Amino acid sequence: MKHTPFALLGFLAVFSATGLAMIPNPLPKSPEPVESILQLQIFLDGQLFGPGKVDGRPGEFTTKALKRYQQSHGLPETELETQTLDLSSIAQVYSTYTIKEEDLKFVGDLPKQPSEQSKKKYLPYDSLLEFLTERFHCAPELLEFINKPKKMDSLKPGDEVKVPNVEPFLIEERKAVGSLPEVPEYQSRVIKIDTRVKLLGLYDGDKLLASLPITPGSGPLATPPGTWRIVGIAEMPTFRWDKSVLEYGVRSSNFYELPIGPNNPVGVMWIGLNRPGIGIHGTNSPQTIGRSASHGCMRTANWDVVRLAKMITKGMTVIIEGPAPEPRPVIADNTPKEKPTVVAPEAQREQRKGLFSWLFRKRN
Repeated sequence: MKHTPFALLGFLAVFSATGLAMIPNPLPKSPEPVESILQLQIFLDGQLFGPGKVDGRPGEFTTKALKRYQQSHGLPETELETQTLDLSSIAQVYSTYTIKEEDLKFVGDLPKQPSEQSKKKYLPYDSLLEFLTERFHCAPELLEFINKPKKMDSLKPGDEVKVPNVEPFLIEERKAVGSLPEVPEYQSRVIKIDTRVKLLGLYDGDKLLASLPITPGSGPLATPPGTWRIVGIAEMPTFRWDKSVLEYGVRSSNFYELPIGPNNPVGVMWIGLNRPGIGIHGTNSPQTIGRSASHGCMRTANWDVVRLAKMITKGMTVIIEGPAPEPRPVIADNTPKEKPTVVAPEAQREQRKGLFSWLFRKRN
């Protein structure tokens, strides 16, 4: 049996502590995670510098989260493969979770159409896999890979599942309590959003406290730039689903009131601004954050928005930078028009004679 020299052990300990990301070249085939990237993502997620979904793969939002964290701590910005953060606090990248009977209360039938969703009292997760991906901030492909050969579509209470070692998002702690209480000491904090890079930053003076990936609006429904303020923060909100609002920004009388739940379109938290209909909120599609468009609002993962809500308060300033909404395209009416019939003067005289003759007969 060979023994590793003490000098090499010391080198490996320092190497691990500094967190230098070793990115294989070429990368393993997706979705196999790179453990050094996974460790970095878990660290950044815990500091509320969100890398998006945890998947152990290098990507845009992991890089942005790293650079913003480095910026906030006065460190030189680097790429993933050259970062030297101390990641020793993340000694284990994986943990385990045993599915409980009570977890099933948050999983159930989820209709696709708003008309059917409005008839329910709660919009649950549609599977235990979705429950787990949100609870542990991760991609479903990651859970499926690290739990082979276990089948993620046949999980049941008592099953033990390998999961990323993040702070769990606890849906059972989310209550419909209405507006959250104000926190006066947070009044001077500012949220700055850049819709071009799809990032939200929370500042206290010049100090960047948190950075989260968002999905903003685009085109005619682009998130409106300007200086706004928070008028209220509601936990477990309902949602007024109005196709006219979503497509044209105009309320109609044809709408559905959707109930609370993790699959509500605005997720588990609504942070309303003093611009009607515009807010920062959770989502029922965390896997698409930063990779799609919203209808004017700024959505972020439920696991991020609940932690952000603990650091902000009503009355705070929100500064949004980015392109203004584009003018709505004018849709030309290409319906064929019936051409007017041109009647010659002689024919018009004959028509008038016929009309007068008909009127005379009617009177007599």
